[in-house]
Amino acid sequence: MKFIDEVEISVGSGKGGAGCVSFRRESKVPRGGPDGGDGGRGGHVIFRVDPGVNTLLNFKFKRKYLAQNGQPGQGSKQSGLDGQDMLLEVPKGTLVLDEFNEILLDLQEGDATFLEGGMGGKGNTFYKSSVNQAPTVAQKGMPGEERKIRMELKLIADVGLVGFPNAGKSTLISHLSKARPKIADYPFTTLKPNLGVVPCGETSFVMADIPGIIEGAHKGLGLGIQFLKHIERTKMFLFVLDLSDLNVNDVRKDFDILRNELKSFEETNKSSFSQIRDDYISLQERPFIVVLNKIDACSEDKLEDMRNYFLKLKLPVATISAVTGQNLSELVYQIGGVLFGSKSE
Repeated sequence: MKFIDEVEISVGSGKGGAGCVSFRRESKVPRGGPDGGDGGRGGHVIFRVDPGVNTLLNFKFKRKYLAQNGQPGQGSKQSGLDGQDMLLEVPKGTLVLDEFNEILLDLQEGDATFLEGGMGGKGNTFYKSSVNQAPTVAQKGMPGEERKIRMELKLIADVGLVGFPNAGKSTLISHLSKARPKIADYPFTTLKPNLGVVPCGETSFVMADIPGIIEGAHKGLGLGIQFLKHIERTKMFLFVLDLSDLNVNDVRKDFDILRNELKSFEETNKSSFSQIRDDYISLQERPFIVVLNKIDACSEDKLEDMRNYFLKLKLPVATISAVTGQNLSELVYQIGGVLFGSKSE
């Protein structure tokens, strides 16, 4: 299924039905009392989080969604039917934004009414009184509301894999979970984020493989902010670094570039997620582990040199081979220690 994480659509609630002007027809009098019913309510626009949906693809080709209008009232005090609601099913983590990029809804679970339908008008029965036995007026239904919105999906994961193309992120998530991303030896193999559930003792956590970042990604280079935005909901990061002999001399530089890209992204894009979360934690302050990958393709001396470099900076380090599976269990326990406060067994 094609991964779509941003769409622009128009939505509209239904208009309320008009009230009815009607009188009973009785044999002994030319005109009986008023019996006009009320109009029905217009349909609401409702968003529903569907755990089985993970893309906004369904909204890519249809751009206008209107709820049904309420039906008019009828004689014999019959009220009109309410309009059918427009139910929009979206993935967990979908943001609804207005034209000024302000967040209107942050959809995490359940249903959320976005636009209410117009109220139905009162029929002439409503206006009957001791001084007005035969009212000939009824209300029109209230109009609905229509808005242009932008929906943006930001994946929700416990652990985000951050690294350059071909650092081994896709291989890592495929070995730790049931996710099956495309894997090949060329840049930008991963063109969409992949989610996987990783067992960790008696519990588990969700890992997201964020497509490869390059220097300048926060400005839109490479895959740019198209996928950088998905890190905003991530609780912790794994900086996956390529320790193979061809790249080992650039490991320090790669780490600095990745950290700077996260910082620059947050500063230049003014995290929209932070608008509505009082407990928002800066990307620079979130826990992380430096993961030195491809140790099977690195000499012992270089491995020890790189490991000591990060330990001297007092940074948490893991050394693994995603291809062979070496030290992956230890990495999972280390992640569990950060997420759950203790190592899962």
